[in-house]
Amino acid sequence: MTEEPVGGRIFFSNVRRSLEEEDEIRLVSVGVDIGSSTSHLVFSRLVLERLDNRYIVSQREIVHESDVLLTPYASDTSIDATALGRFIDRQYELAGLDPAAIDTGALILTGVAVRRSNARAIGDLFAAQTGKFVSVSAGDGLETTLAAFGSGAAARSIRESLRVMNIDIGGGTSKIAVCEAGEIAEMTAVDVGARIVAFDTNGKVTRLEEAGRRFAAEVGLPIEIGATPDQAGLERMVERMAERLFEAISQPKLSAETASLLRLDPLRNAAKPDVVTFSGGVSEYIYNREDGRFGDLGPLLARAIKARVDAWKVRIARPDEGIRATVVGASQYTIQVSGSTIFVSPLDILPLRNAPVITPDLPLEDETLDVAAIAQAVRTALRRLDLHEGEQAVALCYRWGGSATFRRLDDFCKGVAEGLSVHLAKGHPLILVGDGDIGGLVGIHALEEAKLSNPIVSIDGIVLKEFDFIDIGAMLETSGAVPVVIKSLVFPTSSALGKVETAGKG
Repeated sequence: MTEEPVGGRIFFSNVRRSLEEEDEIRLVSVGVDIGSSTSHLVFSRLVLERLDNRYIVSQREIVHESDVLLTPYASDTSIDATALGRFIDRQYELAGLDPAAIDTGALILTGVAVRRSNARAIGDLFAAQTGKFVSVSAGDGLETTLAAFGSGAAARSIRESLRVMNIDIGGGTSKIAVCEAGEIAEMTAVDVGARIVAFDTNGKVTRLEEAGRRFAAEVGLPIEIGATPDQAGLERMVERMAERLFEAISQPKLSAETASLLRLDPLRNAAKPDVVTFSGGVSEYIYNREDGRFGDLGPLLARAIKARVDAWKVRIARPDEGIRATVVGASQYTIQVSGSTIFVSPLDILPLRNAPVITPDLPLEDETLDVAAIAQAVRTALRRLDLHEGEQAVALCYRWGGSATFRRLDDFCKGVAEGLSVHLAKGHPLILVGDGDIGGLVGIHALEEAKLSNPIVSIDGIVLKEFDFIDIGAMLETSGAVPVVIKSLVFPTSSALGKVETAGKG
């Protein structure tokens, strides 16, 4: 087999060599972020270098950053796909790239963009490149995570050994993440955003979200579509919004009014952050990178929340990325997979494409495994990436520790099945990816002892991380190996994290 699949390279470890000879791969990547309020693109050239059994991104050069487009709407909730398509086509022209020249990319949909009718229309814009793109419908948890890593807050927490809080203030919500040692220690999201009320050039209200009505009512501001609200009343409203947001980021106990605005669990707020960074559209005003008016509350909200953080006596630092924090390139690299210890049942479940990876913190070192703790760790990882509703199959990556006795295998399989119960109940396959030579044993146990009726794919010799997506090809009759392509979201500052993952031997 010599053909290269769309968007990636293939390796088979049981022959201990790759089918490609390059030590360096160059790819062209595009990141597309389509949200409720704004849409934009970033084109990048990626250099991937071989490290042991896999490729890692060694260089990322930005070729073109699009302007930020106010997402066009055909109605209150339906995105104007035609107008959006014209904008996207123009960005390819400005980047000097033909869509056929794109090797890989990430399409991130947030807010109303993920609604079924919108997602279908947007998907049609990229239909010709379906095999190359990772598509991510980002809920609150994943949006918060993307902003924390994309803004560089996670990297800064390693680089400066600090507790870093990133506050991503967008059009509809604000996402807050507290980063320590390169990881997100806690996160939340609040219904506070710059475009919960929008205006035309004459100051008349053209868009009014439920949160906008609520804040207006709290300060006694009459507000309706087509009306021109009192400027002093708007300022009172924005001050109330900033007050609620600041309470969410600073107080261990929240008022009922603020708690009702949360879209995720509240922060513990047991200690102040050492430094605060801002991202999202409103951050452009906080750092004086923008002074234009876009018919929303952005300038007022930026001023109000910055004043409160200044008074909090916490240092405000510039992020690596502001409004583009969630726009990422997607690179694809590959690793070698052992063909001797995998388990696939039934064989026709393969190939699988674009399964998001979860990496739960599983307690697998003790001689007696805790089924409930394993299940909870799986559920926590699913919730972190907004995969908890079971709408798609996921690949669970684990690092096995200790012996592979019947009891330990049984407890592991039971805990994983319980944690993935929502997914399994919807008929999705159980996809397990381990770092040692135990994939076959785990798969057989899940089928024959745990009596799982779902399709099972259990492979090993691989270490994955969150933000990876995995393709698993059909098993080769001649070798019993399966080709695997790993797609990894690449953040602009990911190299600063100082972490290199290597594949295990098969």
